[in-house]
Amino acid sequence: MTERASSHAAGGRTRGDLGRRIAQRRTELGLSRQETATRAGMAPAYLQYLEERPTADPGAGTLLRLAGALRTTVWHLTGGDTELPPGLGRAARTPRFTELTEAECRSLLATHGVGRLAVPADTGPLVVPVNYQVAEGAIVYRTEPGTTPAQADGHQVAFEVDRIDEAFSEGWSVLVRGPARAVTDPDEAARLDEQAFTTPWAGGPRDLWLRIEPVTVTGRRITV
Repeated sequence: MTERASSHAAGGRTRGDLGRRIAQRRTELGLSRQETATRAGMAPAYLQYLEERPTADPGAGTLLRLAGALRTTVWHLTGGDTELPPGLGRAARTPRFTELTEAECRSLLATHGVGRLAVPADTGPLVVPVNYQVAEGAIVYRTEPGTTPAQADGHQVAFEVDRIDEAFSEGWSVLVRGPARAVTDPDEAARLDEQAFTTPWAGGPRDLWLRIEPVTVTGRRITV
């Protein structure tokens, strides 16, 4: 299958996903549209066209240049890895492993995102992804009563966030451990509602906020 054909078939998704993936990867690297276009050897106006026009259909050469400029793969830009678990690539020849400081960890946690919550259960720990945000140094997320994330209330839990760069076999992870509690104060819950960056991806009525107070914050990074 050619690069062009595979980009259409990737995960059954539409070509419009290409523009979103280009813009997202560019943002992750902190690159402007001008910088990315220069790296890829194309006009900024054409890059804007690729990002904003769902019908844009660049050829294999353009996709290869963009992937190189964005330090990723054509497979990723076209959504071919959407249904695959991360980390399928080989390890780098000379990887470097470093421990992160707490300040670096908190910077990587940023303001919000998706992380993995580990909660205790009768049959053993359960790990589920949740949309989270950082409020006053704590990890907060919302769910509904009776769900797995709601079981964290009153328990010591672990919360993990990571990022993997498939193209370079490098990445980082941050682990937060501490007690979780349900937010029962209506004023505090209202403030969190107002400050929310997004609604839970799972949808539905999720009005129960939980708060994880970090006791330990650790992290590590692998670079090449």
